[in-house]
Amino acid sequence: MPTQPYIDTAKKNFATAVAHLHEEYAKLQIGRASAALVEDVKVDAYGTEQPLKAVASISIPDPRTIQIQPWDKGTLNQIDVAIQKSGLNLTPVNDGVVVRISIPPLTEDRRVELSKLVHKFAEDARISVRNYRQIAHDAFKKLHTDKEIGEDDFHHANKLLQDEVDKTNKEIEEIAKAKEQDIMTV
Repeated sequence: MPTQPYIDTAKKNFATAVAHLHEEYAKLQIGRASAALVEDVKVDAYGTEQPLKAVASISIPDPRTIQIQPWDKGTLNQIDVAIQKSGLNLTPVNDGVVVRISIPPLTEDRRVELSKLVHKFAEDARISVRNYRQIAHDAFKKLHTDKEIGEDDFHHANKLLQDEVDKTNKEIEEIAKAKEQDIMTV
């Protein structure tokens, strides 16, 4: 069936949208320490900007602390400055050997704000899925117009594609609900 490669590509793109959603959710500060909060912070080290995970080891010694130990102690101050400038509203403590970050508990207002962010990220993922669906649908239309597939194959391909879209949207919804519940749990 000439439409199958387009359906397969759309499925891969849907999986990419879901994976990106997971990455965005991992970066949310929900009152627990997570290396994902800081691992992509850009640090000016060795004359170039690099992600923090490339210049230091990041560990979680307890549920509310992130500990960053640079491989080269000369980058300790750059790491400290990069975290302060990152916009994450985290306060690093540099003891000369490691940088420690204490994650404050969430306030109710912050929980509501994060909940809205969860819904925004989920909607962005659904928009990506719709865009990928449209690309495949346009390919089906072209195949139909060029007489490479018949009317039945065109409708069948669109139905298969829509089934995948529905399945992916349901998965996005479940992920968003779980993350929102995670945020709202004190």
